[in-house]
Amino acid sequence: MKKIIFLALWAGLLIQSCAFKKDILYFRDIESNLGAVVRTEPLIQVNDILHITVSTAIPEAAIPYNNSSSRMGGNQGNNIEFLKLLGYLVSPAGSIDFPVLGTITVEHKSMRSIEQELKSKLEQGGHLVNPTVSVRVVNAKVTILGEVKAPGTYTFTEQFLSIPQALGYAGDLTILGDRREVLLIRESEGVRSVKKINLTESAWMNDPELQIRQNDVLVVNPNLQKIKTAGLVGNVGTFMSVASLLLSTILLLTR
Repeated sequence: MKKIIFLALWAGLLIQSCAFKKDILYFRDIESNLGAVVRTEPLIQVNDILHITVSTAIPEAAIPYNNSSSRMGGNQGNNIEFLKLLGYLVSPAGSIDFPVLGTITVEHKSMRSIEQELKSKLEQGGHLVNPTVSVRVVNAKVTILGEVKAPGTYTFTEQFLSIPQALGYAGDLTILGDRREVLLIRESEGVRSVKKINLTESAWMNDPELQIRQNDVLVVNPNLQKIKTAGLVGNVGTFMSVASLLLSTILLLTR
């Protein structure tokens, strides 16, 4: 009888352990979703800060088209906070005030299209010959909340940032994070959307919209084990201990 009870308890523990392992492994079907990576360029939003540099074969000719942050040398000129301070803030009207050229509408445009537009205006207006224009968002940020090791708001300068990379900023999910239920909250053109991502699978990687955009929010919900800690029975170990104690008591009373 004791052996039967012991085997039953041990089998129950194994079943719980296997289910838990299945729930914490990332991208279990990754082999079936290998191939070319499809990306969509992020679009500029109101309150973005743009760092724009214009250069030509004759550096002096481009000086009027660069603000002071682009002309600064040394570490200060490359400091992100300094670039934010002297960058081009996208107004509520979706535009920036660019030197010489005046008001330029940038909202809902990609960085590449803005580069091409500025280059075209500088050439067609007779301002510069064959200029090179570079546009970067320097205040892009993602907020990561919930069951991660270091929740918070993180600034990034990459044009393309994946969800796993963003979660890496926060130190990865804790063991109590539900990998099957990560929420991506996004506001775009005045509309808020929420998408649920299952990190134990990989099919979502083929969706170009599931890349991090500026001002995105990632929320990692707690798994069942964490939720149960708020109740009387905290976890599987506690449950098995209580069950073992009850069965032992029953055996002693029935002898």
